[in-house]
Amino acid sequence: MKATGLALEGTMKRSEKNRHILSRIIDCVKFCGAFELALRGHDESQSSDNPGIFRGLVDFVAALDGVLKEHLENATVFKGTSKTVQNELLDCMLSVVREHIIKEAQSSDFLSIQADETTDVATQCQLMLVLRYIDAKSNIQESFFAFIPLHSATADSISTALKEHLAVIIPEDQKSKLISQAYNGASVMRGATAGFASFFSRSPKRTDVLDKVVARRLPTSSSVRWNFHSRAVNTVFEQREDLIRCFEMIRDSSDFDPVTVREAGAFAMLLEDSDFNFFLQLFHNIMPHVDLLYAKLQKKEIDSVHIKKSIQQFQEDIQKIRNSLHSLVDQSNEGGGPQPKRRRSLSPEVHKRIAAEICDTILAHSMERFSFTNHLVSAKQIVLNGNKLKTELSLIYSKEEFRTCCGAVDLLQLFMENNLVDVFSETVTLLKILITTPMTTAEAERCFSTLKRIKTFLRNSMTQERLNALAMLSVEKRLVIEITDFNMKVIEKFASQKERRAKFLFK
Repeated sequence: MKATGLALEGTMKRSEKNRHILSRIIDCVKFCGAFELALRGHDESQSSDNPGIFRGLVDFVAALDGVLKEHLENATVFKGTSKTVQNELLDCMLSVVREHIIKEAQSSDFLSIQADETTDVATQCQLMLVLRYIDAKSNIQESFFAFIPLHSATADSISTALKEHLAVIIPEDQKSKLISQAYNGASVMRGATAGFASFFSRSPKRTDVLDKVVARRLPTSSSVRWNFHSRAVNTVFEQREDLIRCFEMIRDSSDFDPVTVREAGAFAMLLEDSDFNFFLQLFHNIMPHVDLLYAKLQKKEIDSVHIKKSIQQFQEDIQKIRNSLHSLVDQSNEGGGPQPKRRRSLSPEVHKRIAAEICDTILAHSMERFSFTNHLVSAKQIVLNGNKLKTELSLIYSKEEFRTCCGAVDLLQLFMENNLVDVFSETVTLLKILITTPMTTAEAERCFSTLKRIKTFLRNSMTQERLNALAMLSVEKRLVIEITDFNMKVIEKFASQKERRAKFLFK
């Protein structure tokens, strides 16, 4: 009996040691995933000078952890640093996070999904799935769930893929809680193949002149950052005189090829053109309001009331710019200076007419794009108690402290903080429906940005499971930190996969 007890105690100590070692390795994988770093190196042999970030990080942690260092030096069968172990750990991490998200989604009253598709660097069509719900702490969650590979971006294939994944997320008896589906089938972010920034980025010699004269780089257009267009407009407007000197220096230099000289001369003439400067000034005035609206629409805690107020404010700002076009035209004519004689400039009347059309187009698009906020309807509302809801809303509108709340999110939080959920039960249900309904698909676009950073030209052959796991660790890094005993849960899944993993189990 004594020998059996000692053997059991020794087994438990070895198991605890092995779990400690594996937990440190999991921390290294989590770090690489959270910061979108490539785990694999060019050569992962012991004598390699480029074993990869993961192996380098494991060696660094081993220098601070004697138990891990001893394991790496003495282990012969299982070190825990091979690509096979990496993939298995990533699969376990993905499974733990997904189980947590599914549990939260199933315990919420309502659920919405966001779906969008894009093509990755390997020309694989990827369908992105995000879940939106209110968690147990009454916080709005927009959780990344998966990148789903599609053979084609047709409605049938998208529908089939979503049904398969939703069957895992939502049990048959909870299908009614899915109240909203948001899709974005339009490509609204475009890159650019020409322009001031492109001129300099194609040549180190040109960039060197830009650094010496302007001392500031020009933002390039980006397919994942919408505000880069605004930054480019503002930079050109603010640095116009320095840019003119820069282009003239390149144009008059004998160190550049004829094509560069001609392009620099054309850009210098463009920056001196009165028509160009008028519209540059116009968009310099417009873009800050676009940026402000863009920033507001990126927030998760947003509802139809916030959107409506933001759109109204944006439209008022654009209307003010439209109403003040006469002063903008006068200002442009006063500061025009000598103009190139190659063509005749547009008249002030034409400037004003075109600028008014631009403002009108922006206003019309803003009204059309967000017109859905005026008729939000949910089929779930038909199960509400109409009489009780009417009584609750009458009381809410009669109280100043309720009327001062800005939107559904603020009102729901007020009910939660003051324990009024049961008193205003029908209103709370209605608020949860409105809040769970996604107002934008901004989270989908953020996930696409993550996809482009993880699956790059040098990492274009990774498996779909590895891609999803790395994307989950990056997008949901905060959730990974908040999950209680995350490492232990991963170890439990890892240990139960194969018989040889019995060394991690206590029994």
